[in-house]
Amino acid sequence: MDIEDNIARVRERIAAACRRSGRRPEDVNLVAVTKTMPPDRIRQAYNAGLRDFGENRVQEAGEKRTALSDLTVTWHMIGHLQTNKAWPARALFHWVHSVDSLRLATRLDQSAVCSGEHLHVLLEVNLGDEASKSGVKEHEILELARQVSRLETLELRGLMTVPPFLEDPEQVRPFFRRLRDLAGKIESARLPCVSLRDLSMGMSHDFEVAIEEGATMVRVGTAIFGERR
Repeated sequence: MDIEDNIARVRERIAAACRRSGRRPEDVNLVAVTKTMPPDRIRQAYNAGLRDFGENRVQEAGEKRTALSDLTVTWHMIGHLQTNKAWPARALFHWVHSVDSLRLATRLDQSAVCSGEHLHVLLEVNLGDEASKSGVKEHEILELARQVSRLETLELRGLMTVPPFLEDPEQVRPFFRRLRDLAGKIESARLPCVSLRDLSMGMSHDFEVAIEEGATMVRVGTAIFGERR
């Protein structure tokens, strides 16, 4: 499998989706999902031009950061984050896409390193009301955004969702549209220090539809690295 060719194909699909929706490809950030992928595969993707990588587990991310410490990479936490892993997550990641409670957000804030750098965070919304998935319910998102906006070292940048898996990407479109609309509602509340410019939505099988509905970050693993073993 040629990772470089796969990345080129994914970028072509991103560009085509942007053309259809009147957007610019440079406004969509491709986050390569590297769960279970060894460091040498990540290095291949880096050499092919990728700079953003998403991990689901704190311990696995720590091992890969050590192995790839010579690379200038932006690391994204895209999986469920337990509160007791907030401190190591704060040290490892530049972005956390999966903030789903004030308790977790507060722990991340309290775990700030001495440098004073802000951590970019997204609030995860469970749009499908699936018990197997984490995320805030729609009617709770505005209040959580209000609470997180008061934390000094977190920069609330947007929303994230993992919608129900449906074979036909068109059937997922309403979920992406709802996330975009939720961001608009929060923006209209004019919370201080909040600008929800980012929507993290869309994976290998549906990222084109997500882009057409406003995604600024797509989380793509299989289309780049192939099926996980």
